[in-house]
Parts: sequence; structure tokens; C-alpha cells
Amino acid sequence: MSQAKQAPAENKMGVMPVNQLLISMSVPMMISMLVQALYNVVDSMFVAQISENALTAVSLAFPAQNLMIAVATGTGVGINALLSKSLGEKNFNKANKTAVNALFLALCSYVVFALFGLTLSGTFFRVQTDIDEIITYGDQYLKICTLCSFGLFGQIANEKLLQSTGKTVYTMLTQGLGAILNIIFDPILIFGLFGFPKMGVAGAAAATVLGQIIALFVGMYLNIRKNQEIKLEFKGLRPDGKIIAGIYAVGIPSIIMASISSVMTFGMNKILIAFTSTATAVFGVYFKLQSFVFMPVFGLNNGMVPIIAYNFGARRPNRMIQTVKLSILYAMAIMLIGFVIFQSIPTLLLQIFNASDQMLEIGVPALRLISFSFLLAGYNIICSSLFQSLGHGMLSLWVSVLRQLVVLLPLAFILAKINGLHTVWYAFPVAEVISLIVSTIFLRHVYKKEILPLK
Repeated sequence: MSQAKQAPAENKMGVMPVNQLLISMSVPMMISMLVQALYNVVDSMFVAQISENALTAVSLAFPAQNLMIAVATGTGVGINALLSKSLGEKNFNKANKTAVNALFLALCSYVVFALFGLTLSGTFFRVQTDIDEIITYGDQYLKICTLCSFGLFGQIANEKLLQSTGKTVYTMLTQGLGAILNIIFDPILIFGLFGFPKMGVAGAAAATVLGQIIALFVGMYLNIRKNQEIKLEFKGLRPDGKIIAGIYAVGIPSIIMASISSVMTFGMNKILIAFTSTATAVFGVYFKLQSFVFMPVFGLNNGMVPIIAYNFGARRPNRMIQTVKLSILYAMAIMLIGFVIFQSIPTLLLQIFNASDQMLEIGVPALRLISFSFLLAGYNIICSSLFQSLGHGMLSLWVSVLRQLVVLLPLAFILAKINGLHTVWYAFPVAEVISLIVSTIFLRHVYKKEILPLK
């Protein structure tokens, strides 16, 4: 029997009412990502109990961790776009090839980062600081995260396959399971509870990779047993150059775009640590806290992308437009809630991380100033994801380059030199305003080029 006969006549992404569809696909992702945000905060909260230097070490490791996530999720954006579009076109053979090649690319990515961790981990921290304790903590943490990163890459690849076929409830299960296990393992491995050895900062890394590895195996099981719209066949696997090129046509701009965030964070850490290591710790804490605001929007985004790609392949522009409008509305509402929280209780947020008086002095105005960027960020994120889902990843890349490398980082450096530490944070809302202007120009271009001709 041919695969076309085995496959369902129509995926829910083409027939379910758009608002119901967007909510049904996004809410599970939002929940799982909120759990992930909770794990990020709990992870740093326990590390902060060791010392402020330990917290700073984990903050300095963030650019490298973010780079791994950038490669995994950026490749995933390409997988989502190609696989969902193939399903919309009823090209089930291409969808299956995309799925198998996605897992092959996850393996290749792991090998690259494992080699990085093995050879360059210590150097990465010595470039950023000369404080021996921070370097030691950071090297321990990053080596474990990179050498065991097959869990991260495999987990995300399997989640993207589930997302691409609309099975976001299963994605919620894998992400939530990995994060919850991480939260459970953190205090056990960091402080040596229940007879386990006291590992300190290394225990935080071990807890992270254990959760990811278990989530990888659960995700693989769900794709093989429960995901009927793709068939994973590894016997005689040969990488397909055309499929891989199709994935990376969208994925590479997305990888570069997310990697730019690592460059920006690395640069900001260098600017801030010149004042005091506490400022770097504050910036690391900000990234943990803002994940509670941004993660739900990314969950919304992950629910939106396969809907857009599917209906683009099926030539249904009205469903695409309605999806984008609703996504922008929901994203801006989430960001407004985050803004109010950051403005209202910054001291309480920082005290979660055992904040010293100096950390509060630096951190309270920092959180309030940076959070003004939230008011525009939701719109910008949805626009960027729309560009990617329609194969215009380069537009998202240009917006990201402009925001983080052309505006934010240079402006932060200038403000630091001229007016000192407390003005550095103004660079964030200024960069978001520039991003909004450029995103709107690009949105009009994509609408005229891709969506309007479908009507």
C-alpha cells in the first residue's frame, strides 16, 4: 500500500477553525516552555546558594549553551517549515525523508559541540575573566553540557517532528518531563542528597543533561509509535542532499539569527564584567527571569509556524492571515503582563537568587529599564517567525543583526563608556524600537510577495 493511501486525507491544520487550532497547538507548547522557564530559574537559584561566583560562571556559560540551542532550534525551524509544507502538499515521501534527515543532522551537531567542549571549554572562560574560581566552575559546567549534548539535540529534533505534524501535546510531554526531571535532579546532585555525591556546579550541569537524555528517548518513542503521519526508517539511511539543503535554506538564517544572541550576550558580559562580576550575574539572572515572559511567546510561535507553513503549501491565504493577526494579539498581551510584573516587583524577583545588596542596587533599575522592550518584542517575534515559515529566513536574520549587533551592543558599549553602568540597560528598548520599524517594512514586503498572490 502506498504511503499516500496510508496518510489521512487532511491534517487538522487545514480544516480546524484558526483560533481553536492556534490555541490547541500553542497552549501545550506554552505550558511545556513555562516548565522549562521554571527549570532555568530553579537551576540558577540552587547554583546561587553555592556562591555569587558560581552564579556568574553559569551566566558566562550561557552564550555557549545558547549557541547549542540556536543550532538545534534553528535546524528545527527548517525542519518544521519543510515537513509541514510537504504535508500540506500531500508529499508524504518527502515528509518522511525530512524526518529521518532531521535526526541525522542532530547527530552531526552533537559531534561538533562535543569536540568544542573537550578542547576549548577552559579557553572560553579565560577569554571572559581572570577570576580562577569562576573559570573552574564554568569549565566543569560547560564540559558536561557539551559532551552530553546528544540529549539536547536529539530531544529538540524529535520535538520538531511532533510539532510539524500538529502533535504539540506530545511535545509538551517531552519538554515538561525533561524540565521536571532537571528540577528534581538539581538539588540532589548539587548538594549531594539521598546518598548521591555533592557535585556543586557540575551537579547542575549533570541534572540538565540527564533530563534532556530521558526526554530524547521519550520523544523518539512517541515519533515511532504515535506519530502516524511520518515513518522513521533508518535501514540503509543515506543523507539526502536536497532535503538537507531545503532544511538549511530556512534553518541556517535561523541558526545565525539565534547565534547572534550568543554574540550579543558574550559582548554584554565583557562590557558588564569590566564594572563588576555582580553586573554579569545580574544580566544572567535577567535572562533566567525573562524566560518566563518570552517562553510562552515562543510556545505560541512554535504553534503558529506549522500552521502558516501548512496553509502556505495548501494555498489558503485567509487562514494564514488570521493566524498571524491572532498570534500578534496574544504575543503582545503576554508581553504586557511580563512588563507589569518586572515594573512592580523587581526586588522580589532578584531575591529568588539570593541577591546581595549590590546585586539589588544594580538589578532593580536594570530589570525595570530592560522590560520596556517587552512592549514591542511580541510583535517582532511573530513577524520574524512568519518570515521563516514562508522561506524568508534572511529577513529575520537582517532584523536580528540590526537589533543586536548594529544597535544594541554598540549602544551599550557607548553608554557604558560615557555614562556608566546604570545607563547600559537603555540600549535594549532602543534596539527593540528599531527592530519594530524594520520588521514592519519586511512584513509588508512578504505579504505582497507571498500571501497576496495566493488570493
